[in-house]
Amino acid sequence: MSAETYRDAWGIPHLRADTPHELARAQGRVTARDRAWQLEVERHRAQGTSASFLGPEALSWDRLARRARLADTARRCFTALERKDPGTAAWVRAYTDGVNEGLTEPGHPNPAPEFARTGLAPGRWDPWTPLGVWLATHILFAGFPAKLWREHISTHLGPEAVALFAADGPGTAGSNGWLVSGERTTTGHALIAGDPHRFIEDPGVYQQVHLSCPEFDVVGLAVPGVPGVAHFGHTGTVAWAITNAMADYQDLYRERLRRTGAGVEALGPDGIWHRAARHTERIDVAGEDTVEVEIIETDRGPVIAGGPEGLDDGTPAALSLRYPPRVTADLGFGALLPLLRARRVADVDRALDAWAEPVNVVQAADTEGGLLHRVAGRVPVRPAANGLRPVPAWEPGHEWTGWHTPPRAGLTDGVAVMANQRGPATPLGVEFAPPHRADRITALLAGKEHWSAADMPAIHTDTHLGSAAPLLTHLAALPSEAALASEAALTPEAALTPEAALASEAALASEAAPGPKAAPDPEAAPTPEAAPDPETAPTPEAAPTPEATPTAAPPEAPPTPLTPTPLTPEAAALRDRILAWDRRMDADSTDAAAYAAVRAAVVRRLAAHPVLAPASVPPAYPEVLLPWLALVPRLGHALEHLLRAEDLYGIDRAAAVRAALEEVAASPPSGTWGDTHRLAPWRALPDTATAPGGEPGLSGDHDCVLCTSPVPGLTDRAARGPAARYVWDLADRANSRWVVPHGASGLPGSPHHHDQQPLWLGGELAPVVTDFDRLTKESDD
Repeated sequence: MSAETYRDAWGIPHLRADTPHELARAQGRVTARDRAWQLEVERHRAQGTSASFLGPEALSWDRLARRARLADTARRCFTALERKDPGTAAWVRAYTDGVNEGLTEPGHPNPAPEFARTGLAPGRWDPWTPLGVWLATHILFAGFPAKLWREHISTHLGPEAVALFAADGPGTAGSNGWLVSGERTTTGHALIAGDPHRFIEDPGVYQQVHLSCPEFDVVGLAVPGVPGVAHFGHTGTVAWAITNAMADYQDLYRERLRRTGAGVEALGPDGIWHRAARHTERIDVAGEDTVEVEIIETDRGPVIAGGPEGLDDGTPAALSLRYPPRVTADLGFGALLPLLRARRVADVDRALDAWAEPVNVVQAADTEGGLLHRVAGRVPVRPAANGLRPVPAWEPGHEWTGWHTPPRAGLTDGVAVMANQRGPATPLGVEFAPPHRADRITALLAGKEHWSAADMPAIHTDTHLGSAAPLLTHLAALPSEAALASEAALTPEAALTPEAALASEAALASEAAPGPKAAPDPEAAPTPEAAPDPETAPTPEAAPTPEATPTAAPPEAPPTPLTPTPLTPEAAALRDRILAWDRRMDADSTDAAAYAAVRAAVVRRLAAHPVLAPASVPPAYPEVLLPWLALVPRLGHALEHLLRAEDLYGIDRAAAVRAALEEVAASPPSGTWGDTHRLAPWRALPDTATAPGGEPGLSGDHDCVLCTSPVPGLTDRAARGPAARYVWDLADRANSRWVVPHGASGLPGSPHHHDQQPLWLGGELAPVVTDFDRLTKESDD
């Protein structure tokens, strides 16, 4: 036996070989057969050549890839890997050999229609290409463009505005993950479950795979183009899973550059002008002229925006990016083979000491009762200011001086929950996700003493919206005719106002429908969740933290109270309907649709307010960075904090909520939440076969455990969501389950192209099959 390929009922590849290297070769080969077009797209993205066939829409990414030196960094990292860990380097090389065989083998001609549409033929993979794919996939994971947003909003509203908008940004990937120890399961062995949230791509970003050889037998979710199983795996005796730690490990430096007869120089923190590396590259653009790009690299890192002449609009600016692999020539690939060989939690722990990026929170458990909850990855030690915004390269005091020791954590009441909230990674980050998802998962787990693998989909698919309370509070405060009549008999101090209503928000929150098993409602306390807690925020020595939530200066004299007018009957009825809503963002809910419509209208009205509207015009940074600088998404994701703040720069939020309610009442949604909240998967080429509105409707929302993210005020469509779901059972791996949004095959027309989507939509999971006697043999290679 050299290598054998088997398939299960879902077309998932199960590979068996004599050695890890032959197995890697087989993994590369089967990935090329199943995902050839996806591999071609990812190879071009890593090289910065995707505009050559995707056109000008891809040019901004290619510029970033070239200017950030992604391909060159991947080459450096592979060269270092060959020197430090030749066994892993040979294993990676075997994978790329398999990819090249699979792309060109005559017995398996590639039927992917995208090649014919673009006129492309599959290109050859180099040994460093998997490292380039990994780097290109995760270069924006740490969200360094958020530093540009903080600087931008501070320019318009002052530095105190940063905390108001502190939330996971539009390009940040998140996840849910929970570890349940054996004392809390029906079998006495641990369970690990969760779902990574990423942009939903078609084909998907995760590939279900089974890798078996005499040294190991692993099932897990692979990244197409990268050997092994990095993020989510089960070896039979130990399993692991990750969530994004939300750590900050990339820095932006403002550079002072000048041209000389010999090239370009950059002013250093020693006050001396130093020669910067410089050359030019050309980017081919389908249908347009070739574009020349100047590549500059200072002692801090490659310049990714601006240059000696400034930004495109002439604004004097140049930004360099410092990121760990560029500094260390290490992408952490040395962890991949040890993870596959792991038998116990201690093995996983040792393997993760070599992990580099992205920085993750890892949960692991083994069949002997071992448990692990730790951060893995490389985060530089540097001053607090580096984490908040771009820092001046010419000033001393912003250097990297070492690496943080990854923090560890334990379990509480037999469980550990991570959903990108503040947790063990707090000292390493600046902004974290609101705790709604984590609190909800914790509450649901507390509602039942013992859990089984079959119970976990109920948590995966929970649709309670934890962030709804502030808007509901403002709606409750709007005057109706009956309220005005009773209010006339009250003193002015007792009149119904949003501020008074905020004091009763806990009571309003308690009206939410309980979850499964009557779990306690995590929204019982009206705290500004995502804003940094001054009592628990890290010290400046540990990590930077956004400034305290602002309280704008009050007007010199209070305005003369105006007699409020009652809501129109239509608005009052809509308000009452939304207040009676169970706070579940179910696809078949008309009340969820009404709430979302009012929420979107509030966001649009706030964005149009003269105080905030100027921030809608971003600086002339590269287009690929602009999603982090867009005002409407920032308002939409931070709405609960903007509505809870003591004052919002004098903006009459009650008037905005009222106007939004009247707007929606005059033209209410005609259907359910799922009618507009539809999947919006990313495809490198538009799918001409799918009509607008043809994608499936979804349950969930940004702050639900079922995290399917619309952009309130901009679109109800969800480009982000669960890129996979999994349950790893340590009692018996055969009881484990998994699912992806589409299917195992990236080939349109294959029976396994989208055959898992009904399961994914319905919250169901496919069984994990590892018995080769129950599989169908496809080939010997």
